Order: sequence, then C-alpha cells, then structure tokens
Amino acid sequence: EGSSRRRSWGLLVTAGVGGTLVALYAVVTPFVTPALRKVCLPFVPATSTQIQNVLKMLENRSGSLVDIGSGDGRIVIAAAKKGFKAVGYELNPWLVWYSRYRAWRDGVHRNTKFYISDLWKVSFSHYTNVVVFGVPQMMPQLEKKLEEELDCNARIIACRFPFPCWIPDHTTGEGIDTVWAYDLKHSRGCETKGLEMTPETES
Repeated sequence: EGSSRRRSWGLLVTAGVGGTLVALYAVVTPFVTPALRKVCLPFVPATSTQIQNVLKMLENRSGSLVDIGSGDGRIVIAAAKKGFKAVGYELNPWLVWYSRYRAWRDGVHRNTKFYISDLWKVSFSHYTNVVVFGVPQMMPQLEKKLEEELDCNARIIACRFPFPCWIPDHTTGEGIDTVWAYDLKHSRGCETKGLEMTPETES
C-alpha cells in the first residue's frame, strides 16, 4: 500500500512539474524568440516624454500611421487619440493582445489595428507617417527598406536612436527622449529645403 501511494505521489509530482514546464514554455517563448533572431528588438516601454515628443513631430500631419515594433501599443493609441488611423506591428503576440485590450479600454479600437508580424516581412508602402523604436544594429537596414518602400511625402520618426545616413529635418527632446523626424522628400531630393530644427522640449 505504501509503495502504491509513493507511486501515486510520484505521478502527481511528475504531472505537476511537466504541466508547469509546458506553461512556462508557452509564456516565455514569445519573449525569447525575438532575441534569437538576427536583430534583437527588445521591449522597452516608451516614456510619457517620448510619446509627447512623437506627437509633436506629428503636428499638422495627416494620413495613416504605423509604429514599427509597437510594444504595448502606447504610441499607436496616443496617435489614434489625435485622429490618426494607426497601426502597430509587433512580433510578440502577448504584447499585441495587450495592445488590443488597451485600445478597447481607451475607446480607440476602431482607429487602431495591431498585427503580429516580423517587420522585415511587411511592406510599409501605404503609410505616410512611420514611427520607429529601434536599436542601432537594425537602423542601416531599416533605413534602406523604408527609402525603397515609402512615398516622397512620408515622414519617419525615430526614437532613441537616429538613422545613420539621413539628416533629420526636425529634432526635439534630449537624452533617451530625443526624437528625430525625417521628411523623405528631402532625403530623396524631391524638394530642396534648408535644414529646420525645432526647439528642444522642456522637461
């Protein structure tokens, strides 16, 4: 009888440990997988100052907006509240589901969409406003991709790290909250215009 009980407890413990490992794998895999890709794009939430600086760069702009690596949807939701039809692309499914919930909670779900997708497999050709929270390793390749796909009237807004070759048309903020805006028509020579810098935002 004692041996039977020990076997039963052993089976229960094994099942419990196995179930825990499966659950842990399901939760951790979406976070670990991006780090195993060629370019790691970690999730670092945007600060409130960064969001305000992005919105400043969107003043007097219209058209569609996309956030590349949208994380928990903060930029997309903030842009939607300003009247943009905003879309976010994010590789982590948990963050995408959370973003959809936040958009619904904030009442802007009709003006937002979030997709689980690898940014290198998406064409951004139909967007006129692009927001990027990137890392230095990806910026040269992304710069080339966006220049090939976007129209001349597009504006690209980079947060935390600038693009390596383009000269920004506008800059605001300081430190990690710095935001650079690039008007593609100037980078391509579609229109000649002197470099214009906006004043830095006050903390």
